[in-house]
Amino acid sequence: MNVIIYTTYCPKCRILEQKLKEKNIEYVEFTDVDEMIKKGFTTMPILQADDIIMDFTTANKWINERN
Repeated sequence: MNVIIYTTYCPKCRILEQKLKEKNIEYVEFTDVDEMIKKGFTTMPILQADDIIMDFTTANKWINERN
């Protein structure tokens, strides 16, 4: 599974990063704001797991459900 966190290093971004680390979920950070805007992302963080795009709340739930 490919996991990407679109981050601006805001407090919510840090929370998701910490949760990913705690669950040992490998991920790649994406920090190019111009590209995020081109993708239509208006708030951060955004988590992408394969083809699924998630906002903070959905991503938080998704991470919590991982074993």
